[in-house]
This record gives sequence, structure tokens and C-alpha cells, in this order.
Amino acid sequence: MEFNEIKEISSRNLFQNYGRMDLSFTRGSGCTLYDTEGRAYLDLVAGIAVNSVGHSHPRWVEAMQDQVSRLIHVSNLYHIEEQAALAERIAAVTPGDLDRTLFVNSGAEANEGALKLAVRYTGRDKVLSALNSFHGRTAAALGATGQPKYQDTFQALISNAFDYFDFGDAESVKAKMSKDVAAVMVEPVQGEGGVRTASREFFGTVRDLCDDYGALMVVDEVQTGIGRTGEWYGIQNFGVVPDIITMAKGLGGGVPIGAVTSTDEIAKVMVPGTHGTTFGGNPLVTASGCAVMDIIRDEGLVQHAKDIGSRWMADIRAIASDSIVEVRGYGLLIGVEMDSNETAARVQAHCRENGVLVNVCHGNVVRLIPPLIIDDGQKDTFTGLLAECL
Repeated sequence: MEFNEIKEISSRNLFQNYGRMDLSFTRGSGCTLYDTEGRAYLDLVAGIAVNSVGHSHPRWVEAMQDQVSRLIHVSNLYHIEEQAALAERIAAVTPGDLDRTLFVNSGAEANEGALKLAVRYTGRDKVLSALNSFHGRTAAALGATGQPKYQDTFQALISNAFDYFDFGDAESVKAKMSKDVAAVMVEPVQGEGGVRTASREFFGTVRDLCDDYGALMVVDEVQTGIGRTGEWYGIQNFGVVPDIITMAKGLGGGVPIGAVTSTDEIAKVMVPGTHGTTFGGNPLVTASGCAVMDIIRDEGLVQHAKDIGSRWMADIRAIASDSIVEVRGYGLLIGVEMDSNETAARVQAHCRENGVLVNVCHGNVVRLIPPLIIDDGQKDTFTGLLAECL
């Protein structure tokens, strides 16, 4: 199908709730996407931090072909071999005693499941989350998302259970804590919020406050998990072990999967009938998760993300331009804050014109979230275009 036909059908038959670029892709390989005209683009977006091992990784393709030929879906009425195998892999890399997992279909669903788990376990009715956070667009996840622009016109669906603290400000969390708080939900790095993070001391204080008040610390690793930040989970950069971790995006490498991971003690309150999902954890998506985690482990991509990300941030900081306000992030979740929304848009357009796809979030932050397999030559392509543009 030619691009104009795709665009015309989309405009006629789809909800118009996305601001789409005039691009459509037909295939991908590694860190490269090819559009309907056959033009190649270096992909530094990775489906918004999803294509963790790149496009069409040979080992992943082989695993998917094998699984599709055998079994795609049954249901959670039965034991599922691939689901058990992925849960075991997750338990092997999560910190502390976080070794029990519930599989769902997305990051928002994972956060909904985590909130249900926290409320049921504690028997409490308040949840604290950070201003400028993003936890998803379903009802409870939207309530936890501390950005009014996402909540506007959906207030009727948002519970009054949520209250918001200033991200990175331990005193702000302290002021909100009480014996009514079931959970404090926080991202190690606020991805949609502009690639912002907080200090080791902040996360340590949140952990201590949760212990003191009997609340659960829920860490949203939907964007930061599965090697993205140079650790298996972003919170490991701060030396803190939470009570619940949620993940999605990079876990499936492109198929829809999410997960909630917690301890035996906490997870035991979710008895049959308390939560469920038709598609969550089916053989296809969990086989994909197994393949992704095996590739990341075998190719050393967690350490690679840490090393190449550190070099990349240093290279960008070395560009002499007043238009760059700050370069921040961990591993291969990098935010380049520009001096205005207009500058960020100009950088994005210049990159696209020269065959490089980048994402802009929070208005003026160029966000780099490429596949974890990116190499130095590819990162240097972007850095050169950024310097040229500025």
C-alpha cells in the first residue's frame, strides 16, 4: 500500500487521537527502519523504548516463528510453560526478594495491578505519586499520573485516593505521608516528564518513609526497566529495593506485555478472583520476553547501555551551544533539554530530514531511547546532526 493511501484510510477510519508524522514504515532491521519509499532511518525512538533488542533480531525472529508454529494462546485457566520460564528469568534479575510476577498486557495495566495489590495488601485508601509523573492512561493509572494535561476532561474517572508530591523533594513526601497511605508510586527517571531523575538520598528517604508508615514502595519501571538505564531496573542505580516493580515496553521487544513483580508475602493476597486478564502472559508474548531477556544477557546489553550512554552524554555535553540547557539520564534513556520548544522541534525536524528519528517529550526535551544494540557510529550520527543544527 502506498503512503498516501495509508494516510487517507487512517484519516477516514481511525480515531484522530495521535499527532502522527507523515511517515509509515514497512520493515526494520537492527536500529534501522525503512519507509514506504524505501528510505532508511536510524531509529532512536525504538517504538518509545520498546524495541530493546532492535528490529527483527535474528534470535528473536527465530523464537517467535517457533512459538507461532506451536502455540499462541490458551488462557490462564491452565499452566503455561513460557509464562513460568519468563517469571523465572525476571526473578533472577530483580533486586531483593521480588520474585513473584503477574503478567498483563501493558504498562498502564501493570500499574493498575500494582495499585490494586498495594490497596488490598495494606487495606488503606490513599496513594502518593509525583507531580510531573506518567503512569498510564487507564483510570487508576491516570489518577497516579501527576500531570493535569493528561487528566483534563477525565476527572469523573479519577479517584480522590491520589495525592501528589514534588519529585525529588523528600520533605514533600514526608508532608503527605500518613497511616492512610497504601503506596508511594515513583519512577526512577520521569521519562514522559522530560527525563528527570532524583538523588540517591531521595529514593532512600522514600524507602524509609514507606517502612516507617507501613506503606508499600511501588517503582514504575515501564520505561526504565529491562536494561534501559544500564541496570536491569532503573531503581538499582539508587541502591533501593522497592516492594513492587512494574514493567512493560522493553520486556517484550515489540509485543504487548506488562508485568507486576513483588514478594511472596505481598503477592499472596491476590487469590483467585481478585485480578485477571484474558491475554496476559500468553505463550506468544512470554516466549518473546524470554527471547528478549536471553539476548540482553548473552550480548551484555545492560553494561553496553551504561557504557555507550555515558559516552554519548559526554559527547553531547561537549557541543558548544547555548541552546543546550542540560543533558541528563542514565544508560540509553537520555534527555537533551533545549532552550525552547521551537529549538527542540527544529532539532527533531533536522534529524528527520537527514534520516534520523528522535522523540521530543515535555515540549523542549529531545529524548534518546534507541534499541540497546546501538553502536558508537550510530550515536555519533545523531551527535553530528545535533551540532550541525545548532
